[in-house]
Amino acid sequence: MAAATSEEGAKVQVFVDWLQVNGAELRGCTINSSPKGFGIIFAEAQGSSDDDDDDVLVVVPLELAITPMRVLQEPLLGPECRSMFELGHVDDRFLIILFLTFERLRPLSSWKPYLDMLPTRFGNPLWFSDDDFLELKGTNLYDATLLQKKKLLSLYHDKVDPLLKKLLLLDGVSESNVSFEHFLWANSVFWSRALNLPLPHSFVFPQNQEDVGGCHSTPATDSHQKEIQDQAPGATSVGSGDTVWVEGLVPGIDFCNHDLKPFATWEVDGTGSVSKVPSSMYLLSVAQNPIPNKEITISYGNKGNEELLYLYGFVIENNPDDYLMVHYPVEAIPSIPFSDSKGQLLEAQKAQLRCLLPKSLLDHGFFPQTTSKVRESDEKGTAARSCNFSWSGQRKTPSYVNKLVFPEDFMTGLRTIAMQEDEIYKFSAMLEELVESRPDEQPSETEVRMAVWEACGDSGALQLLVDLLNTKMMKLEENSGSEEQDAGLLEEACVLEIHEQPRELEEEEEEGKRMMSRNKWSSVVYRRGQKQLTRLFLKEAEHALHLSLSSDHC
Repeated sequence: MAAATSEEGAKVQVFVDWLQVNGAELRGCTINSSPKGFGIIFAEAQGSSDDDDDDVLVVVPLELAITPMRVLQEPLLGPECRSMFELGHVDDRFLIILFLTFERLRPLSSWKPYLDMLPTRFGNPLWFSDDDFLELKGTNLYDATLLQKKKLLSLYHDKVDPLLKKLLLLDGVSESNVSFEHFLWANSVFWSRALNLPLPHSFVFPQNQEDVGGCHSTPATDSHQKEIQDQAPGATSVGSGDTVWVEGLVPGIDFCNHDLKPFATWEVDGTGSVSKVPSSMYLLSVAQNPIPNKEITISYGNKGNEELLYLYGFVIENNPDDYLMVHYPVEAIPSIPFSDSKGQLLEAQKAQLRCLLPKSLLDHGFFPQTTSKVRESDEKGTAARSCNFSWSGQRKTPSYVNKLVFPEDFMTGLRTIAMQEDEIYKFSAMLEELVESRPDEQPSETEVRMAVWEACGDSGALQLLVDLLNTKMMKLEENSGSEEQDAGLLEEACVLEIHEQPRELEEEEEEGKRMMSRNKWSSVVYRRGQKQLTRLFLKEAEHALHLSLSSDHC
């Protein structure tokens, strides 16, 4: 263990030296190992003044960022990537992933100090053993991972493998052991570490080499810059064109781990007014009284465990930002009665057949989980829903409308799918009456929605939603048991980290704990959360259905 620690220390020192040579600064902090891998550790405050720059912890020049523009300007990789990119065969994310794969395989890569610091394995489902992966069966992640792995394998064999072998040969590497795992590694590095960076327009699209301090080997042509700006999803202009959003990796800052109560935030400093380094990215402390030796964390955003596990390879127990994804299968539409008419209606109403249900919605339903205040976005959603029930007055606004937690766009889709024959005729009659009164004007999206609701109400949609949620719960439980069983597994679990040996945990086993791999533990936490949310949203849907049926019979 001491040897491993010594080796890690040597890697960190080489990396820190590399950062400093490339203009990065660690101000009152260090990089060290943490329970989540390497992390940035706060050492001490830099001063006692109230200036913003005293709270700046890390500064990294944007010249060091790995972006699509940098890849396109690399001497070997650039021309090949430019050709594929301009033909629309790949996107900007692929460029970065290919760059990471290529540089890792180059023995003399100038990026080696950085690449050596990155994990060699990841906790996302693409890296699970067969046994651990089966723990996800019945969840959205199980199907999504199978699909993603199939796509990555196809991309690797069709484009990556032949291209890398060609480029490595040109680079003087006569024998290279290119494998799918190298590409999978780079894919996981990108998705777990990339940020959406608001870069100065002049930095992304310089007029000449001097604008960016000569950071790129070959300046992009004007036409090629426009190609990136117009087509790449990670290079999107905003406002007057002063800012361009670009996905990329920023070595150093990307060692910040996630926390619900972050220690710091990151910012881009185009002028150097805060960090004292023009065209840089910096970490700014938001801690009131920072404690020495505490890890510096940032927020990855309000993400549920499904997204955290899929992209980053970890989960959070009792995650306040957890959500449930519910959808009506599009492939089932052709087999339902009046499928053509309903398809046109779905399009006319811009209805949704898929929705995300954040846990926070439950706070405003029939059975609130907490007493938190209603968010502004929730208030707007309720107002938008209420105004839809006011057209001809044939159906009264339901008493439960302000407690219905399901998004109106999704309810609109379910109402349309569930419409019966007599309800379709009733809807058509209402719309015909409207068109006759306004022959020169087509019914608006809102008017079509109102007519659908007045023709059929909520009962059919809510029954369909109850059926969808029941089916979801059955699928979850069929493969991994009940929510209570998952809770029992977690209570008895002694999590085995990758670097630990089973013998280190014999004592815990004797105390009634069961060894469980970190990947299995993450799977159980995630699926238990899905079962809990399914149960709670099912309870909301069933109660709303009861109230809707009662109002229909009044």
